[in-house]
Amino acid sequence: MVDNRIDVLKSILLDLHHGASPESVQEQFDKHFKGVSALEISMMEHELMSSDTGITFEDVMSLCNVHANLFKGVISDVNVPDSEQEGHPVYIFKQENLALRAAMLRIRRIIDNLSQPDSIEFRDELIKGLTHQVGLLGQFHHHYTRKEKLFFPIMERYGHDAPPKVMWGVDDEIRELFNNFKNSVEQLPPYDINDVSYLFEIFAKEFEEMIFKEEAILLMILLETFNQDDWLSIARESDTYGYAIIKPTAQWLPHRESFEEKNTDKEKLREGSEDKTTTRTIDTPEGTFTLTFVPKEREEVIDRTTPQIFGNGYLSVEQANLILNHLPLEITFVNKDDIFQYYNDSVPAEEMIFKRTPSQVGRHVELCHPPKVLDKVKKIFQLLRTGQKDKVVMWFKSEKLGKFVYVTYAAVRDDRGEFQGVLEYVQEIQDFFELDGDVMRDIK
Repeated sequence: MVDNRIDVLKSILLDLHHGASPESVQEQFDKHFKGVSALEISMMEHELMSSDTGITFEDVMSLCNVHANLFKGVISDVNVPDSEQEGHPVYIFKQENLALRAAMLRIRRIIDNLSQPDSIEFRDELIKGLTHQVGLLGQFHHHYTRKEKLFFPIMERYGHDAPPKVMWGVDDEIRELFNNFKNSVEQLPPYDINDVSYLFEIFAKEFEEMIFKEEAILLMILLETFNQDDWLSIARESDTYGYAIIKPTAQWLPHRESFEEKNTDKEKLREGSEDKTTTRTIDTPEGTFTLTFVPKEREEVIDRTTPQIFGNGYLSVEQANLILNHLPLEITFVNKDDIFQYYNDSVPAEEMIFKRTPSQVGRHVELCHPPKVLDKVKKIFQLLRTGQKDKVVMWFKSEKLGKFVYVTYAAVRDDRGEFQGVLEYVQEIQDFFELDGDVMRDIK
């Protein structure tokens, strides 16, 4: 039955992609569906993008709002009581959207006031207030980044790879629209307030649509799919990426049952003879049961403190880890199968130039980047994998840090010259520009 519904959804969406009017498609949809789950939408998008229909995620993205309008009012809610607790990632996500909506209302009101002929004597004060509210609204970047870096990796592990691709692409389009609006505000005056209003409304329309997609589709998929451990990992890593306008006022600590073995009168454990046989006696209302078994041998644990042969000398695992964490570089290793396998802890996560969190480990490298830079990522890996280059370097001035950043992508090859992966190391080099003189060897 679910498969049939998904086939109908696919057929309706294909009609839309092939030029059918939104009105006729809505009529088909209303005839077949009284409700649709977010999971069905995700499965439908996945099948559309992975089948031989010729539809790509760019196609789905271009009609994203039309799709969302199709489902408005009919998406089935998922009731997960935990998600309404203060501090839960879903609770925080929704609270941020409320705060962002409030900032948009204030911006619209200030723009309306600036448009009035008699606002000239209050213009400077109004522009100052508008600039402040635009700064608050711009914090939606933290909201989007948490979604992209924490929600999406777990979704992909559960097989929901289509919605993240589509949504990340739309996120970047919204960021661009916001930057256009923000730049116009920074030019007030002499920039015309009517032009500012026009750019704001273009942004606002897409931004509001995304809020609907987040709360009615994305969160419904997550609530149907994620378990408590998934949400706990998101809660632990959220501080790294920051929050939009609001900050959590409480830590989410769900009730967790302990399932560790307990030695009670109902369950008595006694060791057997030298053959290591264990007997377990369990009393139940139906009688006493005796189970006899040989416990599994404890697996050997790697000794992290004893030095081992390591390159040209000896290091313990612990020492190697400490050395990597003390390098003045942010290091990331992607293995030969394009899987993000390791990053070091040279600085706290919230201070990283390129932020990394444990949830990204094990993810395909292409899924760790927004769609707009995928071609560049693929090109770098192709150059390094094929041996056309051993290193690819880039640098840029970070406006946020006010410093120069130097990035190196290096091919990692074994003794036989076979490609084993890519090592990325990121370095802040502003201090190099500020060296005083040709030499400094004295200890200050």
